[in-house]
Amino acid sequence: MIGSSEAMPRIFDLIRMVAPSRATILVSGENGTGKELVARAAHFLSERRNVPFIKINCAATPEHLVESELFGYEKGAFTGAIRQHRGKFELAHGGTLLLDEISEMALLLQAKLLRVLQEREIERLGGRSPIPVDARIVATTNRRLQNEVKEGRFREDLYYRLKVVPVHLPPLRDRRSDRALRTTGCAQRNWQRNMRQRAAHPCRDQSRFRHRRSGPDTRSDFRSASVSARGILYRGS
Repeated sequence: MIGSSEAMPRIFDLIRMVAPSRATILVSGENGTGKELVARAAHFLSERRNVPFIKINCAATPEHLVESELFGYEKGAFTGAIRQHRGKFELAHGGTLLLDEISEMALLLQAKLLRVLQEREIERLGGRSPIPVDARIVATTNRRLQNEVKEGRFREDLYYRLKVVPVHLPPLRDRRSDRALRTTGCAQRNWQRNMRQRAAHPCRDQSRFRHRRSGPDTRSDFRSASVSARGILYRGS
């Protein structure tokens, strides 16, 4: 998001436009291309900016811990559960949840994640009562999820649920000016200042994507964001 290559301003405009909506964002690209910066930009430019931005790395977190980290657990849910634990979804309530390297998530957990996205509620491990959650989801991957779907390693229904707004970041070798920027010590500060300036002058298209809090409007938000996102992505390409 601090980039100056041709692709990055278009990507920034896309994020700026869809940030106020509830639409899920799927960010793909090689390691080091700035996927988390895109997620943080979407959070910062939304009405959720004053609520926590929560992250879980699906590749770095042991598989048997991802579920309890996401959904939390009740006291006594398993050996060692000596107290109640709130998961990432609860911690991100009202804010943004980044699912980093979503392609590494096990299939069984993918099914549970899909249900949460559909129902907007979770159950802690060992719990019996559903807990409503409202977290904007941004997922990142360094793989081609279409191929993972074809190989049976990723659920097709979850894939389409996540890619309402698809964002692909070009590799750094194709963004030489960006690579130079990323090597400077003030890159992160420049990015944050850029975010503040852009937030002060919102994109004229943002009004179409203001956060709608009533349930029935959510799907129309998704459709509108998806259509307009594709328009920006293909404009000038």
